[in-house]
Amino acid sequence: MVVYLGLGSNLGDRRAEIARAIRALARLGTVAVNSALYETEPEGGVDQPMYLNVAVRLETQLSARALLQACLSIERAQGRVRPAGATKAPRTIDIDLLLYGAAVIEEPGLRVPHPALLSRPFVRIPLAEVALPNLRHPISGDSLAECAPDPTVRRLDHLASSPAGGSS
Repeated sequence: MVVYLGLGSNLGDRRAEIARAIRALARLGTVAVNSALYETEPEGGVDQPMYLNVAVRLETQLSARALLQACLSIERAQGRVRPAGATKAPRTIDIDLLLYGAAVIEEPGLRVPHPALLSRPFVRIPLAEVALPNLRHPISGDSLAECAPDPTVRRLDHLASSPAGGSS
């Protein structure tokens, strides 16, 4: 199954946290490609450090639920803390399951495609970089293989140690 994940970090050595998470994801399947790093402001005007974001295309045999649980385990292993009632808290690593093939999943604790996928340039821009040419949003039909630039999303560079070589 081809899946797409969005990763973000704004605590600690952000680049190292993302590289570590990508290495952990590679144990769940094959990391086909990861995007360049993008730097963005935190959402909601919250006073916290800038984010680094990246998208990953992963080929895995895991079910969507098993993949989600594995991503949550990676987050915990990297020190992710989820304060009660805080949805926009700073984090060492955040891994969002954006797409699971063309599946539409609505289960307790698991919604695919990610509900905010179409409204977040910091997710859409890196996703377009790693998307297969015909990738479309399973509900809206919008193309995900392209995304207009956004001044709030600043492209940096690729991770030097990415398992997929950081190609785009």
